[in-house]
Amino acid sequence: MSLTLSKKNLMNKSLSAMTINIGKAGINDNVIEEIKRQLKAKEILKLKFARNISSQKETYISQILENTNANLVDLRGNVAIIYKKKGN
Repeated sequence: MSLTLSKKNLMNKSLSAMTINIGKAGINDNVIEEIKRQLKAKEILKLKFARNISSQKETYISQILENTNANLVDLRGNVAIIYKKKGN
């Protein structure tokens, strides 16, 4: 994982990060595009997964990271924090 900021700094920054809720419909092109827009604007983003899809969250996270070229900072319970340096 090639993060420029330390994990501690990223975690502190994530406290005020935008949260996108991923519901039972999962992810689609519109969700991916919104995640890309938010990462471009803010660099760090929280993804909160609904409890009823928690068994698929690893698959969804993999798809999101692959489609956005972002890095996974942390995954706790049903909340993932992702980071993408501006300009990448």
